[in-house]
Amino acid sequence: MLLPVFTLKLRHKISPRMVAIGRYDGTHPCLAAATQAGKVFIHNPHTRGQHFSTSRVFQSPLESDVSLLNINQAVSCLTAGVLNPELGCDVLLVGTQTNLLAYDVYNNSDLFYREVADGANAIVLGKLGDISSPLAIIGGNCALQGFDQEGNDLFWTVTGDNVHSLALCDFNGDGKKELLVGSEDFDIRVFKEDEIVAEMTETEIITCLCPMYGSRFGYALSNGTVGVYDKTARYWRIKSKNHAISIHAFDLNSDGVNELITGWSNGKVDARSDRTGEVIFKDNFSSAVAGVVEGDYRMDGHIQLICCSVDGEIRGYLPGTAEMRGNLMDTSVEQDLIRELSQKKQNLLMELRNYEQNAKAEVSGPLNETDGQRGIIPANTTLHTSLSINLGNETQPAHAELCISTSNDTIIRAVLIFAEGIFVGESHVVHPSIHNLSSSICIPITPPKDVPVDLHLKMFVGYRSSTQFHVFELTRQLPRFSMYALTSPDTASEPLSYVNFTIAERPQRVAIWLKQNFLFPEDTNIQSAPFQVCFTSLRTGCHLFLKIKPSGEITLNTDDIDLAGDIIQSMASSFAIEDLQVEADFPVYFEELRKVLIKVDEYHSVHQKLSAAMADNSNLIRSLLVRAEDARLMRDIVEYNENA
Repeated sequence: MLLPVFTLKLRHKISPRMVAIGRYDGTHPCLAAATQAGKVFIHNPHTRGQHFSTSRVFQSPLESDVSLLNINQAVSCLTAGVLNPELGCDVLLVGTQTNLLAYDVYNNSDLFYREVADGANAIVLGKLGDISSPLAIIGGNCALQGFDQEGNDLFWTVTGDNVHSLALCDFNGDGKKELLVGSEDFDIRVFKEDEIVAEMTETEIITCLCPMYGSRFGYALSNGTVGVYDKTARYWRIKSKNHAISIHAFDLNSDGVNELITGWSNGKVDARSDRTGEVIFKDNFSSAVAGVVEGDYRMDGHIQLICCSVDGEIRGYLPGTAEMRGNLMDTSVEQDLIRELSQKKQNLLMELRNYEQNAKAEVSGPLNETDGQRGIIPANTTLHTSLSINLGNETQPAHAELCISTSNDTIIRAVLIFAEGIFVGESHVVHPSIHNLSSSICIPITPPKDVPVDLHLKMFVGYRSSTQFHVFELTRQLPRFSMYALTSPDTASEPLSYVNFTIAERPQRVAIWLKQNFLFPEDTNIQSAPFQVCFTSLRTGCHLFLKIKPSGEITLNTDDIDLAGDIIQSMASSFAIEDLQVEADFPVYFEELRKVLIKVDEYHSVHQKLSAAMADNSNLIRSLLVRAEDARLMRDIVEYNENA
């Protein structure tokens, strides 16, 4: 069993994801964590008796080895590391929704204090691409900024949505770090400096990212999913009813490969194999985990995995010895194997009894279809699935529809669908009432985003009065643009906005791409180029026109700029296009943007007036305070009361 090598209990609450460890004097590792009320505490057990007395730092009244750093704002992100290699020590970086502070803990001084207009939701420290100096990179409202040791803004770019997580990883194996960005729009984007080189779409907000080794990295989503990617290929994922607060890569079983360490909202900490996701270690705190870091906290030459809870409990774990052979939990391999085999035995015995009962029913003689004893369905029973568009009615909005039917008179008793990002909890069960049983069933599907989704289906098939059912399993892919219905161009108005580009592909291949990514009626026949197709969005009712010419010129007419981008990305991926020159115009979108900018200018003008008024009032208050103090010293009570 892997036990903590040290346990601490600090009397300070720790904010989730706000934990960092650094050698702020160049030698001794200290733990820093954000607390409530705009403070950061620094735990330094190595130099007891070192007291700070500055405007920012003061000694904690609760512990002698804890100092409190005043931020006076809610801390939104926190990290530590080498920002200036010449200093020989780590720097503490604290981000808020308005500022970024780089703080030299040992010398009690600000290295820089910069205003960040887009806020700092996430922060990472390290070298990016060909930029020589380390950068403190923050992610805020659709923007990324990187500051050097002097606070100079050396890196800036925009991203698709509010940033929630950042990590540096050698994604393409060129020996230089790329920036991984997880945002609110469910996308993981990979930036090679300011250029996007890859993009992966997930099913929820990406809350955590961490590099594993090489091009492999871990991720966590707001719905309780954690997993591992290698470049753009996902190795594995698991989903929990709890939320992953913090993830970290650490070789806990001493096999030379980092495991994914996850701290959960229910207080559990587990370590999973980077290859399979199998749990090799777990422990529990009495409260939610706030952060997972690593460092030689005991100063004995061994790196420990350090886990912190929101209640201030801190535990350090040393990697397991080679004799443990990867089994770090307090149960033996033999006991787990016996338990697993016993469960398999029970399942097989139950399956055998069901087969025996069905065989007896079959031998007993021919029965009619409604006989309640009949259990075996015909051996040639097959299931057919189809996807189509349902335009809805007054009671039900338009949606995509999955239809399942059997090849004979058997009925479908229940359908289980597992799919990412479509149903709450990723699963959906359809269980018709006894009066509505039939050999076919239609299930409405409404994906919230334009992403291809694999539908994993399990169907219970039998007869109307059967007590035992045969389980069919199959997988069907929902096309990326399944929420767009084919419409006659004559009945739809063509949008003014357009994107025009030319690709070196035959129109027949473009037609194949269309059928793979949109839902067409079965009898639809796309004629040879030039041809035009029109779709209507089932979500917004907006129209989309695609015009393809024999020369390979393609024109998209849509007022939805996001949809145009998704279509171009899908085509580029299907046809392996790396560079594409396009001509675009979105007058409706730009008009809305112009109106927003006018409002921003108005708000900025009001802000300037309010700031000027506040400055005038501050000067007046300062003058009155001086006069009031003079009156108090002269014991001029009447003047003192008037000024007060």
